[in-house]
Amino acid sequence: MTNVPHTQIPGVYRRRVGDIVVNAIADGFLDGAVDVLRNIRPEDATNILTANFRPARRTAVNAFLVHSQGRVALIETGCGTYMQPTSGKVLANIAAAGTAPTEIDTVLLTHMHPDHSAGLTDRETGKAHFANAELVVHENEPRHWLDDANMARATEREQLLYFKCAREQIAPYSDRMRTFTGGEVFPGVIAIPRPGHTPGHTTYMISSGNDQLLIWGDTVHVPEVQTARPEVCIAFDVDPAAAEASRRAVFDMVATDRLLVTGMHLHFPGFSRLQKRRDTGYQLIPAAWEHEL
Repeated sequence: MTNVPHTQIPGVYRRRVGDIVVNAIADGFLDGAVDVLRNIRPEDATNILTANFRPARRTAVNAFLVHSQGRVALIETGCGTYMQPTSGKVLANIAAAGTAPTEIDTVLLTHMHPDHSAGLTDRETGKAHFANAELVVHENEPRHWLDDANMARATEREQLLYFKCAREQIAPYSDRMRTFTGGEVFPGVIAIPRPGHTPGHTTYMISSGNDQLLIWGDTVHVPEVQTARPEVCIAFDVDPAAAEASRRAVFDMVATDRLLVTGMHLHFPGFSRLQKRRDTGYQLIPAAWEHEL
């Protein structure tokens, strides 16, 4: 009698960008309600999801392992143990990809929300998961999340999940944290700040030879809804107007330049193209699967 499998295969998918190899690493997913969306009626958001065969808001959480010029960077670290039990799989999937945490010399964050930075450090022991890595982030991120006045204005939930989590997670990296305002932050990786979702929210352009890949961070959280309706924001945006402006600028660049794109909340592995529709919206087209690098 054969054994029936009860788990998925490891969440790893590789894509070559010139001489750079990018591994999409699945951290899992988070389920939630559509009432966190702004500038859209809940029933309209539900209708868009249903039309796309997604009856509920299920948010993928991805990270990206980048091999460039003999070095290894991890873009984002996933949810750790701060969020739902369906997430927090980054370390297991990095191992499945054949990389040890000690091999990672740089951790890049798009921003310091818990589904991006809460995998930096073991919550129970306080030890860094990436013992040899430099932590690299836009200067406005620690400036915002380490500010006691900002924390005092936040709700109790925001204080726990955003401010306290960020402080706990970056603590072991305090003597090896590098901040930037833009420019090259890792070989072949250019930081392009797109503030709004958070004060230092950043996208990363990976370039090698004639190839490019834009990792657009949290430009969208619910891709079916926000590509069709770019005005739709989410309750977690620090500055919704700026978040919408950044999203529209990213969409225009990706569609006009026909860029390959992926992101933290595109359905795994996320590599896609963005096409302008006849109305005011856009449509994501999954990129062709590559079997060889």
